Amino acid sequence: MKIIVLGAGLVGKAMALDLASEPGFTITSVDIKKEALIDLASAGVKVIRDDLSQAKTIKKIVRDSDLVINAMPGYLGFQSLKACLEAEQNVIDISFFPENPFELESLAREKGLTAVVDCGVAPGLSNMLAGYGLTQLDEALSIHIYVGGLPVIRKWPFEYKAVFSPLDVIEEYLRPARCVENGQVVIKPALSEPELLEFENVGSLEAFNTDGLRTMIETLTVPEMNEKTLRYPGHREKMLALKQAGFFDSQPVEIAGQKIRPVDMAARILFPRLNPEAGEEDLTLLRVIINGQKDNQTVKLTYSLLDRFDRKTRIHSMARTTGYTATSVARAFTQGLIRKTGIVAPELLGSEAEVFNLVRRELMKREILIQEKKEIS
Repeated sequence: MKIIVLGAGLVGKAMALDLASEPGFTITSVDIKKEALIDLASAGVKVIRDDLSQAKTIKKIVRDSDLVINAMPGYLGFQSLKACLEAEQNVIDISFFPENPFELESLAREKGLTAVVDCGVAPGLSNMLAGYGLTQLDEALSIHIYVGGLPVIRKWPFEYKAVFSPLDVIEEYLRPARCVENGQVVIKPALSEPELLEFENVGSLEAFNTDGLRTMIETLTVPEMNEKTLRYPGHREKMLALKQAGFFDSQPVEIAGQKIRPVDMAARILFPRLNPEAGEEDLTLLRVIINGQKDNQTVKLTYSLLDRFDRKTRIHSMARTTGYTATSVARAFTQGLIRKTGIVAPELLGSEAEVFNLVRRELMKREILIQEKKEIS
């Protein structure tokens, strides 16, 4: 089984190493940055150094593979996924692009291909838990998702580190958040409606609206749904100030005779400050709360996850929870458990017991544990 991983950032690297440990898999990692490929090559992963910003390059690289994992930055994610489908390749995608993935439904179905989209921790595992939870109820009334990746040690001024592209982090703070209220889609500003929540062994965190429901808006019929991102208190206010001051604007401005987008400048300045240092420990929190009815009783289901930096492998928690969700789904696909063609939303996989149980087992092997709580009133 030949699997190609597009992108060798912290998450792409974790996925390539994880899959390379599987007997019968031949893994190739592709990235433009030479330094991103060095460790992978020494670990027995085949590497290709190339510029993946062009669709024709992607088509050439993936044409002989059995499965592609798309770990490209969000701004390149949609075109990368489309290129893979045009090259007649099945895809597991974690790129979190802003476009609607269902725009590629007809292309995937026409070619008889499977593309599992939004297949990280959130969206991704959060969606699967939502889909799984719905199978435990007669009727779902609400779904609330809280998720965040945080450094263990808070450092001023931002108290945050990112394993993703800096532009993807900024995009999360810009993209309007789609929620569902009274059965209708409601658009709210990102960073809006902050609330404080308590987490055992972590403390108080601030949650705010982000656009994490994604495909669930189209695939699930639940009257109330929202997703909020978790950060240390104070981080939101700083990002909101930068946003309001125009540092995240995409309209070019002229500086010393050169036109530059403020968001590109902001990403360039922020990236060295948000990029985790080698060995800098992080944690990931996920909480999915589903309220509904079962056998004429009111039921509250809570699924929780707390994962930490792996000191043995030196892999960051957000890379683990994002990447290993995708590699678990990849294993389900290679074992023939995912049979649907077209664009496959992760919440649909959560409703399929065979797939969900495999993903959960694979995560458990990697000490990523999902806790369940059921309350009846």
